[in-house]
Amino acid sequence: MVKLSVIVPFYNVQTYAPDTLKSLAANAREDFEFLLVNDCSRDETPQILERAERELPGARLLHHEQNGGLATARNTGLDEARGEYVTFLDGDDWLAPGYFTELLGAIEGLGCDFVRTDHVQCTARNRTVHRVPHGRRGVVLDPRALILPADRSTSVDYAYAWAGIYHRRLLDNGLLHFTHGLRTAEDRPWIWRLHREAESMAVVGLLGVFYRRGVASSLTQIGDVRQLDFIRAFDQVIEETARDRDADLLLPKAVRTYCAIISHHLGSIERFEPQVARTLRSMSAAAMKRMPQNALKEALDSMDAQRASRLRRLRRRPSPKASTPLGQGGTPTTEAAA
Repeated sequence: MVKLSVIVPFYNVQTYAPDTLKSLAANAREDFEFLLVNDCSRDETPQILERAERELPGARLLHHEQNGGLATARNTGLDEARGEYVTFLDGDDWLAPGYFTELLGAIEGLGCDFVRTDHVQCTARNRTVHRVPHGRRGVVLDPRALILPADRSTSVDYAYAWAGIYHRRLLDNGLLHFTHGLRTAEDRPWIWRLHREAESMAVVGLLGVFYRRGVASSLTQIGDVRQLDFIRAFDQVIEETARDRDADLLLPKAVRTYCAIISHHLGSIERFEPQVARTLRSMSAAAMKRMPQNALKEALDSMDAQRASRLRRLRRRPSPKASTPLGQGGTPTTEAAA
């Protein structure tokens, strides 16, 4: 019987994949499986993974014929997972030795649907501990109760899928798959759904995931059209939360977070390609018009003056008479390298 399935997508990470795989080897157990998803890499990553399939205990290599992005690659792994528990790792990150055994022990001891963990962010040689924004540790909680308050960072803002472990019943109940094709912010609808629909969770203070920032190929470093998928992701958060039994309570939080992300991208708009920057402004303005307007007003009133002013100016933009043609889910059809 497989106790734990670990899903690890890889895309053009030949520089980092050996460290990732070495850390998986330091976490291997006979009842663990490692689902290595090659998302149609164009560098030496496929050869590295083929060798790992032979040498890493529990490794299974899955190939994409076309690049689908992180959400789709994770879904490929979820479809193949056989474990009682599931977790994730990205192909350019790494783990402390024995971390998965500790993590598994934590969720089995607590008996809840999922557990969230702290992590270490690594930028060049700098190391920074990032903690789940909830103070109570090692206690089983209602995930819904951790969504609010709207004006503070909460557990739904800590969206990293790899910072936790999840019981298989969540997968069987349709709560662990990601929205197909999302290129960025894929964790956002996912974490909101978990908090709305799972029955129990806990936060633990384990530090075993090392999250690599500043990778040149990461979408957080690339200002192309794929970054605009955050709009589709947050539209989904708003749409699904609006159908929730506690919509009146939860929508202000969802809208405020959406606005904060729009403001963040506008504040660093110079990193985007010119056409993408124009599309970002027009799509963001349209998104604000789609939001529940009472919740939007409440969100803007609660923000600091700089962000609120930036967003109010955007809100006043007239709707464009002709905009970039949109693909599925509102994503511009501008060609972007996979």
